Amino acid sequence: MPTDFLQLTGKSIVVFGVANRKSVAAHVGRVLTEAGADVIYVVRSEQRKEQLAKLLDPAPVLVCDVEHDEQIARLRDEIAALRPRLHGIVHSIAFADYEGGAKPFHETSKREFLRAVDITCFSLVSVSNALKDLLDPDASVVTISISTTRMASENYGYMGPIKAALDSSLAFLAKSFSRFSRVRFNAVAPGLLKTSASAGIPGYVDSYLYAEQVIPRKAAVQTEEAAHVAAFLLSPRSSGINAQQIVVDAGMSINYFDRDVIAKAMRPS
Repeated sequence: MPTDFLQLTGKSIVVFGVANRKSVAAHVGRVLTEAGADVIYVVRSEQRKEQLAKLLDPAPVLVCDVEHDEQIARLRDEIAALRPRLHGIVHSIAFADYEGGAKPFHETSKREFLRAVDITCFSLVSVSNALKDLLDPDASVVTISISTTRMASENYGYMGPIKAALDSSLAFLAKSFSRFSRVRFNAVAPGLLKTSASAGIPGYVDSYLYAEQVIPRKAAVQTEEAAHVAAFLLSPRSSGINAQQIVVDAGMSINYFDRDVIAKAMRPS
């Protein structure tokens, strides 16, 4: 007899951040639905809700721009009206303004940096706080980070330090929530993915193709692979994992000195 290994059947999980069918959040939501979970989606705007209606049907879709506290407060009431208890939150929200192209990190403006911190990092804190009374005592909160914040990728720019702040926030959220619950906070940290959001990063395609050469299997990480790890972290099967970043890079970080890659780099031009 098959078993419900992830034990997600009937569990209510809120998924933030679907922008289109390529989004990490869309993949996570699909995996959760296939595992029997009851998924509620939260998107940024009414326009996006209309655009995604067919893709996300029949799941409920709510609207919240996390830059606005009043919208987060309203969202809490709307979710409470739909589901009295939540078993998980997926935070797949990030924003960076790359409209002038990649700039040296030291030229980052305060406005750009602080807005990106608000949307990408602080939103995890504000959403978790707003929904804390709806969370089951053993609920799981999962955010989407990156495989390393110590690699100074010039085209990723100021988002590296901001993702580092997101990663650090996991420990502090896990600690403060432990005062009244067993809610866990973890991150899925994928390597380079082929998403619409990543396509907007200057020079990303070249970085993606380079990653394929460095990864031992010579094939990039698939968004579905990151989604599977997210589903595991949301499930009771991962109950012993808290305040961690689970790297999903297909081994890229062990293979930067691959002999074939070195040979190509050292070949006379």
